[in-house]
Amino acid sequence: MEQFRGVGDKATLVKITVLRGNNLRGNKAESILNYVRAEFNGIVLGDSQKLDAAVDQGVDYNFTCSFECSDAAHTLDDMAHKPVILTVIEVLPKEKKQKEEKTAVIGQAIVDLLPLLHGQVSFLSTVLLHPTPGSPAEAASQEGSCKVGPSLDVTVCVPEPLLSGVQLSDSNLLKVTVETAYSVPEVWNPVSGSGPLSSYVAALQVPLTAEKEQVLMFSNGLLKVGGESEPMGRPRKWPLGPLLAPGAQFIPGVSMEGEPIEMEDGDLTSIEDRDFRKEAETNKKRVSWDTERRCFLDAEGAACLTRRIAESRLWPVEVMRSPQVGATKGGKAGKDKGGEDETQLSFHGVAYVDMAPLLYPGARRVRGAYRLYPFYDSDLLVKAKRNISVLRESIRAPATQGRGRAPSSVGSCKAVPSKMLDGGHKGGKDTKESPKRMYADSRTYIIIEIALEKSLVPKRSPEELAKRVMELIPPRAPLPRRPAGAERAVQEYQAQIASVAGQVLEQYQQLFGPAFLPGEKPLDPSSQEQRKTKLLGELNYSGKYFAFKEQIKYFVVRIVREKMLRTEAFSDPEQLQTFLSQLYVFLVDEMHVALNKTLSVDAQETQPRPLVDCAQLIHFAKEAQLNGDYQLAAQYYQEQLTRDRSDPAHWFDYGVLYMLTADYQKAEECFHYAVSMEQTHLPSLLMCGILAEMGGRLEEAETFFEGATCVDPANVVAWTLFAWSQILYVCNNNTRVGFTAQSDLGPDTEASVVTGSQSCQGNKPGEGYKGGAEAEPSAMRHLATPTRLNTTIYMETVQFLLQNNALQMAQRALAQELLCPGGGLSSSYHLALARLQMLRAEYGSAESSLKEALNDSFQDPDVWALFGHIHHLTGEFGKAQECYERTLDFVTDATDTHPIYLRLGSIYLQEGEFQRAKTTYLRACKSSPSCLTWLGLGIACYRLGELTEAEDALTEANILNNGNAEVWGYLSLVCLQTGRRLEAEQSYKYALQLNLQKEAVLHEIKALQDHVGFGNPCF
Repeated sequence: MEQFRGVGDKATLVKITVLRGNNLRGNKAESILNYVRAEFNGIVLGDSQKLDAAVDQGVDYNFTCSFECSDAAHTLDDMAHKPVILTVIEVLPKEKKQKEEKTAVIGQAIVDLLPLLHGQVSFLSTVLLHPTPGSPAEAASQEGSCKVGPSLDVTVCVPEPLLSGVQLSDSNLLKVTVETAYSVPEVWNPVSGSGPLSSYVAALQVPLTAEKEQVLMFSNGLLKVGGESEPMGRPRKWPLGPLLAPGAQFIPGVSMEGEPIEMEDGDLTSIEDRDFRKEAETNKKRVSWDTERRCFLDAEGAACLTRRIAESRLWPVEVMRSPQVGATKGGKAGKDKGGEDETQLSFHGVAYVDMAPLLYPGARRVRGAYRLYPFYDSDLLVKAKRNISVLRESIRAPATQGRGRAPSSVGSCKAVPSKMLDGGHKGGKDTKESPKRMYADSRTYIIIEIALEKSLVPKRSPEELAKRVMELIPPRAPLPRRPAGAERAVQEYQAQIASVAGQVLEQYQQLFGPAFLPGEKPLDPSSQEQRKTKLLGELNYSGKYFAFKEQIKYFVVRIVREKMLRTEAFSDPEQLQTFLSQLYVFLVDEMHVALNKTLSVDAQETQPRPLVDCAQLIHFAKEAQLNGDYQLAAQYYQEQLTRDRSDPAHWFDYGVLYMLTADYQKAEECFHYAVSMEQTHLPSLLMCGILAEMGGRLEEAETFFEGATCVDPANVVAWTLFAWSQILYVCNNNTRVGFTAQSDLGPDTEASVVTGSQSCQGNKPGEGYKGGAEAEPSAMRHLATPTRLNTTIYMETVQFLLQNNALQMAQRALAQELLCPGGGLSSSYHLALARLQMLRAEYGSAESSLKEALNDSFQDPDVWALFGHIHHLTGEFGKAQECYERTLDFVTDATDTHPIYLRLGSIYLQEGEFQRAKTTYLRACKSSPSCLTWLGLGIACYRLGELTEAEDALTEANILNNGNAEVWGYLSLVCLQTGRRLEAEQSYKYALQLNLQKEAVLHEIKALQDHVGFGNPCF
């Protein structure tokens, strides 16, 4: 991270040049003698020369002044919230016996330096010159005689950018606006003449850098009587003291932007509170600040702000009533200082602003009405984890210097670093004048807005989604045309001829050996005839000849009926003979065609590729597991095995399913099958050892684990499990061997996060267990775990065990993680523990573990995704929706987004938000398509009335799984809507045949059938 300038760095010179004054008007009717004075941060930068100008004409000042920006004085934060004040002063003509010249302020202009903090090196601005009360310019503006108001042309420049590109991208600008406190207590309004005039102060402490914190003081809050609402769009004020020109106190181009109450983030947002707020904001007294304070945050300050919000989501904004400056003259200074402090902290209240929404990806603003409570140290400690009152400390500091007064304007004070505590603290009332129920009875609330120029947590940019469903459907070769009638009869006859030829060839090979051997001479005719005779005799003797005739007879009859179109007996013998001759010729020709296809190498037909490959079958199976449909998951795994029973990964996947259903006997059989197929399949070796240890067969378990370490000597999981097995079975010597070998992997292994299946560097293929070999890609897939920067050997083992549903061993590994020197209660530990508890249906404990995980990794999408899954499983769909939306808004993807899309889309469908459901399912179909994602997309499109899009999506879902009854149900609805009778009936029959369970869909189909008058075969 690039460091920001420090005190010792070279300061940057900021030059302000006043080029010209326009439409100036003074006390004299003809011309005015005037000059410009520039101020910044309470310091006068200089005066221009005195120039004479005609009224309502321009004057060229060309006056340049400057100041140095550094961390010692005039900091970047000062430039963020303090403008340059330009005061135009008229020199009045001297009267008789007047020694010194008189001056009058014509007006003041404000120059905002914020563009310099946005990377600009110079800018030109024409700023309005606000007239002072009683000045000729004010009188002219009130009379309307001056169409164009007075203004100044100003340029500001620096020799180089104040911030480099990296600093500019990493820094942030915090804007805190205290608007108005409504329904203030009656005691806030002192009786006229009974005491000094009062102002009202609000304070908030924020971090600017990692070391420096600022107390933002909002003073000079004005008490107003009720009777009308505060106007919307009113300008915001600079955080400055009273200016000579009242109009100069407003920030140009920035106003109060209201929003509906239901969109606010504060406390009083319910329907019951709306009437009260309407009454309070119209008729009751209020205190108005309408002031915005900007804070420049460097990269460390922004990170510190993020961390503080994560530690404590509630931030206190303190409020009090303070006597105005000069109102306490004549009092005895130094007498009863405690009483003085108590007076200054009268009516001490606090509002707790929930800053957690700023940690939502892309969030940049919180605004709302926050309840005011009496200030108690104990409440501050419990809610905000702080033990220091920023108002008390800020007021006490000037009091110790003999200046016993509150700050007279909105400003900043360097704060004492607040202590984030976890223990108790003695609490009590700060003042005797604050009744305990004062704020509760009046229901006082204050409107506060806290905004950021850039979000603390970046949000994923919206991705480009397909405009039409067909764009997402992968291209496929057209399905082969199914033959029918005569063509089908001929093809079936040819298939039977090929089958009989194969059996005859097999019989020939049994009698005479291989029919064709390379390099052998062909048989002479007599030998061929002998073999033919012997073959026919064997076929007749065994009965196969007659079996073959019966096998072909049915298909010859089919050809007669379908191809020759003969279904009746012949009455004329000549016609019969003619027909038999034609049939014989046809059958012999087709026989030759079939035999040529069978015996020819070039004529081999390629089998069409299946529509779903093994990777998709695994995806569908895991999806079924997620939904608790273990029977469907087993069907997918079985189909995968039918594709290739010799692949150990297929048996391993099937065994993991049985681990999930706790059928450990069948799981062990599957893992043993996998090892028998490939003895170097590392995941299966490990799972065999785990199940053997769970069954008490410790020696067998040790054998499997030792074999795994030989297959991949660099595998952390294998060595960890091997060491555990030795602890349980062998003596201390062997135990030390295991852990020594494990430690020989060295700290480099843990530091570089070996993820389960890295091959051993320096070991050649062919060495190790059973002749050893490197782990196959299928084994690597099952050992792959998400790479994390801070992890231990036990957390790597936990990831493997949880991935493969070995919950008992995972619990043991988590216990070892707590004892490990590099482990402990980390975020990854709590996340893994929550996964384990969720798999065991301990949802309350899992939620508690995830809350602990959020303390260290609130930007981890996996934590929020797991939070959403738990809320979904417990039926809290609203909370699940919030967690899922937050997860998808992170720039970094969660480990597995597929269940997030599925469950979030189903929640949208339940809530009737069909457009959002369509968008979610479109993203799912783009990243991980399945039958359920296309089904969800089809339902959303159907509900939106997009029938063509719905049919495309449902058709794709049907291709991926034609056994889903709900897909057939919605296809029937689409066909009914589009008036296709036959297809509607067929889809409906399939839906009933597959036992459609959703009653709502069945009722909708039947109602639509009654409406259109078709679609039900029972009609």
